[in-house]
Amino acid sequence: MRKVFHAELQSIGEELIHMSQLVAEAMERAYESFDTADTELAQEVIAGDAKIDFLQNQLDERAIDVLALQGPVASDLRMIVGSLRMSASLERMGDLARHIAQLARLRYPQPVVPEGIAPVFREMAGLDVQIARKLGELLETRDLQFAREIIALNARIDELHLAVFKAVADPSWTESAPRTADVTLTSRYLERYGDHGVSVARKVNYLVTGEWDPDVTEL
Repeated sequence: MRKVFHAELQSIGEELIHMSQLVAEAMERAYESFDTADTELAQEVIAGDAKIDFLQNQLDERAIDVLALQGPVASDLRMIVGSLRMSASLERMGDLARHIAQLARLRYPQPVVPEGIAPVFREMAGLDVQIARKLGELLETRDLQFAREIIALNARIDELHLAVFKAVADPSWTESAPRTADVTLTSRYLERYGDHGVSVARKVNYLVTGEWDPDVTEL
């Protein structure tokens, strides 16, 4: 029974890693479709989000079965409960990538954001992809250096997010209301994606150390 139990725990961990890889690919492809107005690629991202949702449901069902049948305690219990919460964050990251792709499809053939501010969004999306890739490394190795790197990347995303709002609020901003809404929504989606990555990193920190520190900058 213990061998089965540990096999189930390992499988849950592998599914989390797989989800992190999928959400990284989703954001990478979503932003490519957004940046190039590629509606075919956008549709692939939108359709692919169903797989991430399926994996979350599968992982959660497995974790709940383990809770019900194995009665885990201590670190094993933290692992299972943490996995349930991490899968929710990863699923949300997939949703945010889908939202980016949906904007690309909605505004085709026009680009979603003005070219003058597009480099800011390219940097934000690139940082988001780095966060998701590092989440995979963190989940696989439990090396908290990856958690610190994720937090640093997210801090830069927050700076860029603030810069977008300052640009929109500046008197020199002359874009239409719909485009202004697109710009602010896109920035919010990219910023929230990074926040969910930090949320997963915090939970891995808790699994490793047994300590919950609400100040993520102290990881």
